Amino acid sequence: MCGQGGVNSGKYQICEKRILVNQAKTEQNKRLKTNLKTVLKKAEAAIENNAADKDAAVKLAVKKIDQACAKGILKKNTASRKKSKLAVRANKANA
Repeated sequence: MCGQGGVNSGKYQICEKRILVNQAKTEQNKRLKTNLKTVLKKAEAAIENNAADKDAAVKLAVKKIDQACAKGILKKNTASRKKSKLAVRANKANA
């Protein structure tokens, strides 16, 4: 159906628009996933090195995980698991 012109050219235009919208959404999701991974790595490094700002880094990471979950980039259980692992590591470092 998509990609065929002719009599129903209106359908073709809708398909073109959907392709463009899907590409834009894919790029946006990729950007958000990359940002999330970077924040998580920074939080892990801060915990591992026992940095002074590790609490702030963990807090930011949890916020980004929640945002990704709200946007549908992460599933609810995955987000919960990531936050839990991060909290356990942070608590071990504090003890």
